[in-house]
Amino acid sequence: MAETVTIKIDGREYTVESGQTILEVCRKLGIYIPTLCFMENISEGGHCGLCIVDVKGARTFQRACITKVRDGMEIETNTPAVREVRKTVFEMILADHKVECPVCKRDETCEIRKVARHLGIPDFEVEPIYRDEGVDNSIISREPAKCIKCQRCVNTCELIPGIGIYGFFGKGHDATVEPPKSLSMSETPCIVCGQCVVRCPTGALTERDDTEKVLEALYDPEKVVFASFAPSVRVAIGEPFGMEPGEVVVGKLVSALRRLGFDRVYDVNFGADLTIVEEANELIERIKNGGVLPMATSCCPGWVNFVEKFYPEFIPNLSTCKSPQAMLGALVKSYMKEVEGIPEEKIVHVTIMPCTAKKYEASRPELDGDTDYVLTTRELARLLKRFDIDLSKLPEDEADKPFGEYTGAATIFGVTGGVMEAALRTAVDWLSGGTFDKLEFTAVRGIEDLKFAEVDVNGMTIRVAVAHTLSAAERLLQMIKNGEVEVHFFEVMACPGGCVGGGGQPIPSTVEIVKRRAEGLYSDDEKRVLRKSHENPYIKAVYEKYLGAIGGEKAHHILHTTYSKRPSWEEIFKRAV
Repeated sequence: MAETVTIKIDGREYTVESGQTILEVCRKLGIYIPTLCFMENISEGGHCGLCIVDVKGARTFQRACITKVRDGMEIETNTPAVREVRKTVFEMILADHKVECPVCKRDETCEIRKVARHLGIPDFEVEPIYRDEGVDNSIISREPAKCIKCQRCVNTCELIPGIGIYGFFGKGHDATVEPPKSLSMSETPCIVCGQCVVRCPTGALTERDDTEKVLEALYDPEKVVFASFAPSVRVAIGEPFGMEPGEVVVGKLVSALRRLGFDRVYDVNFGADLTIVEEANELIERIKNGGVLPMATSCCPGWVNFVEKFYPEFIPNLSTCKSPQAMLGALVKSYMKEVEGIPEEKIVHVTIMPCTAKKYEASRPELDGDTDYVLTTRELARLLKRFDIDLSKLPEDEADKPFGEYTGAATIFGVTGGVMEAALRTAVDWLSGGTFDKLEFTAVRGIEDLKFAEVDVNGMTIRVAVAHTLSAAERLLQMIKNGEVEVHFFEVMACPGGCVGGGGQPIPSTVEIVKRRAEGLYSDDEKRVLRKSHENPYIKAVYEKYLGAIGGEKAHHILHTTYSKRPSWEEIFKRAV
């Protein structure tokens, strides 16, 4: 039993676990204390000063985020004196923040606006003192004038991808949070995972907005515009419209995209089924013919980017399969041109992704033309609201064939361990000659950041591993290099929880919300009639009528790619000196 203490908060007595901070206790009790810097397990250093409370007997107000509760403590969270100090602190923060709420991408999810409402401070009340240094409009767009120096991005980049492209430089009003040596975002080895964007409390960090380019294509009568959406988008896009996290909204999403004017709507889940068929085939070939092992998944562009910049010795381990986004894009472009006779220059492929790194992937020279534009889940939500399209009120519709049908294996691509589980369903089925009936490989599921499992097939033991977050992936790579583990196949997702926690998903993306999105995908999987990628009849038909043999010459030409070493931190610093 945990030790408890008895405390009073705003005159009411509570018995709570000891060792907690005042902020932790108040959040569990539903007592609101404003803060702009605190984020559990990310930023707990008490930078902003907004969370001050009045503790009886203390000489000064205490910061709730770093003050532990003790027996007999009496706390007042919202007295006139507390509110007055919070207002003063907040006015200083607001004065150093570029306020443009009507056009800011963060809009309703901006934490500054939430604090302003709580304190009763209207926008534009404070005389601005910020320096407008313009916008670094890379894929991760950085606007220093909106930065409140909370350092969430600094800690996030150190803890989740483990790269550390941000630093805190200078003191006081002259302090800055930015990449070292004043590098632009695109000049750093940023892997564009977008986790800093999800955790930024303001609009200082956002994804590059490509909605105008998409609208231009939609309004061009000479273009045939195709849309396709990722597995995890279907369990998150409803959130900005008041729907529950994890609610599967495939039919409504298809309706929404058609209302925007897309000529056809496909499902990237078809691309996921395609990826599994090629990837499982590649794994079996490597195992049987002495290929490079362990083989690593290649569907996460943040992970691929990480390998190319920090662990180039593992490039041969990456599967040569394109990601589901790139596979579907390449197939749509070639199929529509060769089978339906649509001129290549008229075809525009737009994807809806949970991921900012997918924008980077679409720009890779090796994948040039597969995907023309990528919108994050957040961008699509903003676009729908712009045209007054309420997703929650739309009728259900079906995606277009042949690239709109999918199996349960494809839908779990969006959660950590899902790619591995989907690949095992097909690879093990093939290796056993169709005698292996197991569908759920639960050992690769769950929120642990590093998992290992074994599967026995006809006397052969296949050892696999799953990592989510690149800091966990780095531990796994070191274990492989040191000979501490021996695996045939491993999956890596850059973001916590996999794509359900992607850097392009709706804000907030708390642990609980990410968990519910994952549950939605597993529920969708369980409801599908077909749950193995190679059983998708439209996948079979595409190979029979167009691609030829799985892993064959045409399939390899369209569906596979290559990777190459890219500049590391050391090389970038040498250039910057």
